[in-house]
Amino acid sequence: MAGFAVFTRRRSEAAQQTQGGELPEAVRQMLPLRFEAVGEALASGGDVTSACSVVGGDVARDGAGLGEALSGLRATYRLVRGGDPGFDAVEALSVAWSEATLEYLHDLSCEDPLTGLTSLAHVRTRLSEVYRESELTDVSVQNSHALVVVGLRTRGREAVVEHHFTRALRLCQVAEAIRAVFAGGQTIGRLGQNRAVALVSRTGDLGMSVATLAEYLDDLGLGAEDVRVWIEGLPASAESASRLLDELAR
Repeated sequence: MAGFAVFTRRRSEAAQQTQGGELPEAVRQMLPLRFEAVGEALASGGDVTSACSVVGGDVARDGAGLGEALSGLRATYRLVRGGDPGFDAVEALSVAWSEATLEYLHDLSCEDPLTGLTSLAHVRTRLSEVYRESELTDVSVQNSHALVVVGLRTRGREAVVEHHFTRALRLCQVAEAIRAVFAGGQTIGRLGQNRAVALVSRTGDLGMSVATLAEYLDDLGLGAEDVRVWIEGLPASAESASRLLDELAR
C-alpha cells in the first residue's frame, strides 16, 4: 500500500505541475508512447479532440488494440489533469483508431466492403503497372490512359450531420454508374470519403462516355448539391501520378 500511495502522490504532483500551460519534461517522460500531443494539448488548453484523433490513428497504425489505446489516453489524462478523459476525447480517439484500422483492412483486401470500390493502394498499384507497360511499348501513358473522377460534395448543415454510411451508399451508386458506362474491366477505386476514380483508356469517345456518366448520375438523385465529373490527365512519370492520386484523395 505504501508503494501505491507514493505513486498516487507523484501523479498528483505531476498534474499540479502542468497548470502553468506548458508540459514539464518530467511529465512528458512519464506519458505513454505516442500520447505527447494529447498531453501538450491538455497542458496548454489546446484542441484536445484533434490531438486525440491524431494519436488514435497513430497507435492503430502501430498495431495497438483499442483497449491499449484507451488505457494510454486514461493514463495521460491522469498524469496531466489528475482525472479521467471525457466522452469527446474517448470518442475522437476511438473513431480515429477505427478508421485507421479499416483503412489497413481495406488495403489488404483491395476492396472497400461498403462500396465495392477498390482501395487507393490498389489504384496506385494498377497505375504503376500501366506506366511499366508504357516503357515496354513506347506508348505514352498521357496518350493511352486517363482518370475519370466523380466528386460528391454536400454543403451547409447537411454536410455536418451526414452519416458516413450515407456517403458510402452514394459512392456505391456512383460505382455502379461508372461500371455501367465503362464496362471493360477498368480499375474503379475510392478516393477519400467523397470521390471515386476510374482508370480508363483514352479513346476517341472518352468525352462522350463521360457525358453519359454525368447524365446517369443526374438521374440517380444522389441528394448531394454538387456532383462533379471530370477527366484528369496523367503526368509523364509514375511518381508524379502517385502524387496526383494523393492530391485527388484529399
